Amino acid sequence: MKRRRVIKSLLVASGGLITLPAWISSCGISDKSTHQSSFSASEQEMLAKIADTIIPAGQSIGALAVGADKFLQVLIDDCYEKEVQDNVKTQMKSLEASAGLLHNQSFASCTQAQRQDLLMKLSLSENKAEKDFFNLMKSETIRGFNTSREVMEKYLHYKVAPGHYYGCIDLKA
Repeated sequence: MKRRRVIKSLLVASGGLITLPAWISSCGISDKSTHQSSFSASEQEMLAKIADTIIPAGQSIGALAVGADKFLQVLIDDCYEKEVQDNVKTQMKSLEASAGLLHNQSFASCTQAQRQDLLMKLSLSENKAEKDFFNLMKSETIRGFNTSREVMEKYLHYKVAPGHYYGCIDLKA
C-alpha cells in the first residue's frame, strides 16, 4: 500500500517540476533583474555619453562595453540621497544647455572632444554643485568600469582564490 502512495507522490512532484518554468514565466519572474530607473530616456542617453566620454572605447574596451552607464543609473537611484540625485539631474540639464549654446547641438550629438571640453569646464568650475557632479560622474564611472567582470578577469587578472594550492610537496628544512 505504501508503494502506491510513494508512486503517486513522485508523479505529482515530477508534474510540478515539469510545469515550474511555465509558472515562473507567467508570474513575470525572470533570471535577469530589472531596474526601474528614475532617469528619462534622454537622461539615460546622456549618462551613457558622459561615461563614454570619461572612458572611451579605443584599442581596448570602453565604459559602455562593460555597462558602466547602467551601473551609474542603478547606483545613483539606489545609493545616493535625493539631494545628490536632484543635483545630477540639474547638472545634466545644465550640461545639455551648455552644449546647445556652445555647439548648437545636444550633448549626445557633440564630438568626443567637444564633450570632453564641456566636462572639463565643470571640473574647473567655481560652482560647488558643478564640481561635485563632475567628481561623482568621474569617480563612479571609473569604479563601475574597474569592478566589471570583464575588466576584472581579462585586464586585471582577478582570481577568486588567488594563488594555487600545492598539496603534499616536500619542504626543504
